[in-house]
Amino acid sequence: MPESQNPLSQILSDVFAIGSAARDAVLGALPRRPSCVTLYDGFGANGRVMIMGRALRDEPLPAAAASDAPWKNLVAMLRRADADAIPHAEVRVHVGAATHDFTADDEGFFSGWMDATDPAHVDGEWVPVTAELMEGPLVGARATGRAYYPSPPVTPKQLVISDIDDTVLQSKVTNLLHAVRTIAFGNARTRLPFPGVAAFYHALRRGGSGEERNPTFYVSSSPWNLYDVIVQFLDFQGIPAGPVMLRDVDLGLDTLSSRHHHAHKREMIRRVLTTFTGARVILIGDSSQQDPEIYRDAVRDFAGRVAAVYIRNVSMSPERSRAIQALADEVVAAGSALVLADDTLAAARHAAEHGFIAADALESVAHEKRADEGTDPGKADAPGARDATDTPTPTVVVEDKTT
Repeated sequence: MPESQNPLSQILSDVFAIGSAARDAVLGALPRRPSCVTLYDGFGANGRVMIMGRALRDEPLPAAAASDAPWKNLVAMLRRADADAIPHAEVRVHVGAATHDFTADDEGFFSGWMDATDPAHVDGEWVPVTAELMEGPLVGARATGRAYYPSPPVTPKQLVISDIDDTVLQSKVTNLLHAVRTIAFGNARTRLPFPGVAAFYHALRRGGSGEERNPTFYVSSSPWNLYDVIVQFLDFQGIPAGPVMLRDVDLGLDTLSSRHHHAHKREMIRRVLTTFTGARVILIGDSSQQDPEIYRDAVRDFAGRVAAVYIRNVSMSPERSRAIQALADEVVAAGSALVLADDTLAAARHAAEHGFIAADALESVAHEKRADEGTDPGKADAPGARDATDTPTPTVVVEDKTT
């Protein structure tokens, strides 16, 4: 995809540019209440933890409701666009007995590795993290968070690294007007998952034995401003929680290029795989942007680690499908498999056949897919239902049949 055609980044850029232009007219009269530090879910192992967070003067937005009016959702999005960062803030973070001082960048973001000394586990998987501002008028303001840091006997055998937009969450980035309307006027309650995703991801979490506790990591080029929307969406839809790694989107054209999209995802994948070295990984993405190319590189870079690559076919372009099939040959040559699937159930069938999920989990994926596509009152109405003019493409599985 040419660098000028990164649709989701361009859409988000447009929305946030509107937010910046409207801040004086819409938000200037609204009171701001100091909050300070936001901690995003981190992760780590073997005595160190990746910390991610942001120093802000804004209080967190309230949780979304399905009944929220479009104008209220727009105001919330404008607030995200106009986040009042504390540039170069000094933040002290504590994990167990370890302490580390971070300096935020000019947008208030801070991240990096720190020691984890005797952290107290919440449930065998997560450890608490605390942070406080060390200077300025809001000195002493504190925040709490957590980091995925498994402790025996919780040792992941299998990792899942998943894209978000058009992989888990329907964004339809190929339809500009629909995507802008969804981002600007919707919220975490009104966003729709792809049918069967929650059941499939839970099956991957439980693994082939059905008794594992495998983690899921979410990697996206969406901006950190949308972190609360994504985390709430995962929670509302019953999709397994996990560290969400987003990007600080500068509105410059160079930052919006596909090259930066590729570099961001590649670096986040590398961080996860070099942290949990004993586990195989399943990579899940979609065909609308560069996930197949990025995952092909991961298969090469981490030989023998990538068990399978699942790509949701959302582009419906014969040319794109052929390009992905060509990439699949490279994935196979590097010792993995690629599934270009039209729906979640097709990927789940492959996972069951290869022992990545328990065979009896297939029925739960199929059941939830039907519920998502129907009128089950526990689900949003017909999420992911295809338009009558959509023509599904067949599932394409490419793997080495000689092993």
